[in-house]
Amino acid sequence: MIQFASGEAAPSFDHPLEMLHACHGKIQKQLDTLQKLAAHLPGHGADRQAQQAAQGILRYFDTAGQFHHQDEEENLFPVLLALDVPEKAQIKALIENLLAQHAAMFAAWSDARAVLVKIAEGIDTPLHGALVEKLVGSYMPHIHLEETELLTLSARLLGPQQIMAIGKCMAERRGAKFPAAPAV
Repeated sequence: MIQFASGEAAPSFDHPLEMLHACHGKIQKQLDTLQKLAAHLPGHGADRQAQQAAQGILRYFDTAGQFHHQDEEENLFPVLLALDVPEKAQIKALIENLLAQHAAMFAAWSDARAVLVKIAEGIDTPLHGALVEKLVGSYMPHIHLEETELLTLSARLLGPQQIMAIGKCMAERRGAKFPAAPAV
């Protein structure tokens, strides 16, 4: 598994696997905020704190969360599937599983998003525990699978040029500059 100690600088686009790993921690923080929001609403309604929490969750999942899935589906997965390695069948099965999970996560997010938009606008709307648990429950095993299998396999099988190409695509997706190669 990729190790990324807290307190270190955030990874950059020249380390895309570490960026994907770091994103998992950010997703977990947003899911924690979602759970806290659900507990907050019954006693406080869509007050200023609830609105800010809902806005933050929406902002994250509508931007960085979407980029994360695109990074995997459009860049990492195709590179892995193109490898001619003994693990090819394992890679294909893993990616099919992850894509199915992405679809379930998107459906769960779509349901939660509709409620969060109302809360962000200050409209008192219940955020049912089942809705929260559906989203959290779709993400947590997915993150575990990516951490224990996808990223580990990727780090072992991908070469520096493949990793650099993935990082460049991730930077372009966000309108960021890819780190320049060091002068030799």
